[in-house]
Amino acid sequence: MANTHLFQTQRGTMQPRHTTLNASGSIAYQLSPQHALAQYAITGCLNNTYYANAEAQLAEVLRLTDEVEAEFIAKAAIYCREKGYMKDMPALLAAVLTVKGPQYVAPVFKRVIDNGRMLRQFVQILRSGAVGRKSLGTRPKKLVQAWLNQASDEKLMQAAVGNTPSLADVVKMVHPKPDSLSREAFFAWLIGRPYQTEHLPAIVQQFEAYKADKSATLPNVPFQMLTALALGREEWARIAEQGGWQMVRMNLNTFARHGVFDIPGMAGKIAAKLANPELVARARAFPYQLLAAYKMAGQTVPATVREALQDAMEAALDNVPSLAGNVVVCPDVSGSMQSPVTGYRQGATTAVRCIDVAGLMAAAILRKNPAARAMPFEVKVVGIKLNPRDSVITNAEKLAAIGGGGTNCSAPLAKLNQEKALVDTVVIVSDNESWVDDRRHGATETMRQWALIKQRNPLARLVCIDIQPYATTQAQERDDILNIGGFGDDVFKLIASFAAGQMQPGHWVQLIESVSLD
Repeated sequence: MANTHLFQTQRGTMQPRHTTLNASGSIAYQLSPQHALAQYAITGCLNNTYYANAEAQLAEVLRLTDEVEAEFIAKAAIYCREKGYMKDMPALLAAVLTVKGPQYVAPVFKRVIDNGRMLRQFVQILRSGAVGRKSLGTRPKKLVQAWLNQASDEKLMQAAVGNTPSLADVVKMVHPKPDSLSREAFFAWLIGRPYQTEHLPAIVQQFEAYKADKSATLPNVPFQMLTALALGREEWARIAEQGGWQMVRMNLNTFARHGVFDIPGMAGKIAAKLANPELVARARAFPYQLLAAYKMAGQTVPATVREALQDAMEAALDNVPSLAGNVVVCPDVSGSMQSPVTGYRQGATTAVRCIDVAGLMAAAILRKNPAARAMPFEVKVVGIKLNPRDSVITNAEKLAAIGGGGTNCSAPLAKLNQEKALVDTVVIVSDNESWVDDRRHGATETMRQWALIKQRNPLARLVCIDIQPYATTQAQERDDILNIGGFGDDVFKLIASFAAGQMQPGHWVQLIESVSLD
């Protein structure tokens, strides 16, 4: 008689056999090269993650770029910059195109290299030799030269902050031909050569005048250029008033330390700036960055400013959809989710963990869908009571406070099956590295449990949001299953389209392929 453990009759339709092992060594489904590259592009920060180091990530991205067409690389670079607000990955993909698809470099450069930091990263990556060349070459050099001549004076001053390489290094490297006396004087000033003061841009003249005389008008330059100077409380207050939204968000404790909030009215001004929906949208802020600012704000930061961050969070999550029917959202709260969402990098590790982002996404969906059910999971589903009327930050902190245990992506689906629950949309937010439910053969347990849900709920849809740069999934892509990566608010738009039946198989890859290169 056949071994009934091995040849047990399975309920429901036949499920696809696993195709690979995930980073934790358990069975999974391999994403297509295009999908895998998109996943790395939208979540990868080229830092060490829980299961892979930065070098392994870079090697995998370069391997994937060998397996896909250059046109897809170009579209992925634009998508992850414009929709995912990523920095390292779009610069890397743009650099890869100088070797694998030079005809796409110009259109990608114009849309991806949109500020000085991106310019310096692009140059650094090319010069490193990581993509197969150590010189810029004619075409990239001309693009960099054009950027240096066409950027506004303000953008150039912003670009002058930072090293390895510095903007001065870039100018010395590409030797741009100035197209005006003002730009010629700026380049000379930047690299320490003689210049005529009267030809300097006004913003540089103001900066030099202030360095010489602290009673002069405080220049509207990046505050990093001023911090080496002896600044008083009033000067710091003007920096806060003049500063961009992101700068203010990142320096609340600095302003408190320098007494800015002791000045009557300043707390209200900063709070108004932080809560301004237009400024939030223009800053292309990740919701998790607001959570980080809220978590990091010390007790010396006034309550009105901390509350403004909560208001900004609501504005940043404007794209969270209201979903029809029975909605279940399942944030992964296992041990691996304790790692930083953008990975470990010495001196630059974010305080925001994967579990914070998963909790934030779940709380946002709950806020827009008050009847939704939250099912946080690790080895098993963890019981928790959340009030959908609470702020997104409050519920996100409650979910993130659970933490610990192994990863079992099928746990919430199994519980729904035990309850014979009726569902329309299930959203799982995880690093997708399920191992507790490993079967070692056949389909993943997630696919088996989803098949049972589909028997009761034939129109149900499953969304798997992966917030880490890995190339496998626990639920194979098909009409009723969407695999998507990222932690920006654009993810919510895609959930809404998918739940409404407006996306076809290969959903996310097709979306990236639809990016125009014009």
